[in-house]
Amino acid sequence: MAMAEDVAILCTFCAKPKEEVKTMVAGPGVYICDACVALCVELIEHKPEKPPGVTSWEEQMSDDDLLGLLPNIAAVSAQIDRRLAVYVARARARGITWTRIGAALGMTRQSAWERFSGEE
Repeated sequence: MAMAEDVAILCTFCAKPKEEVKTMVAGPGVYICDACVALCVELIEHKPEKPPGVTSWEEQMSDDDLLGLLPNIAAVSAQIDRRLAVYVARARARGITWTRIGAALGMTRQSAWERFSGEE
């Protein structure tokens, strides 16, 4: 299994790789770049008004824009799955049982073992 340092780190919000940003802040299995933090601060300080009848920014996107987001979302999802596997491996290295890991993930011991053990 690859260690966390061996895999590409992407901003969970914009999917930019760490090599393309000034600063990447890590959370539990997620990351946010300095540009996204700045955008969040701007949105919090100057919350934009929504046009009447619009419930989300996604509804204003064209089909092509929406389809353009899918690869970024897939990349971030894969990154989160890899980070989850790293944390499960750390839990196992500490001797935490598959029963406890499964319970923490809302699945059975068997399901956790099948997904993360690497054994067939």
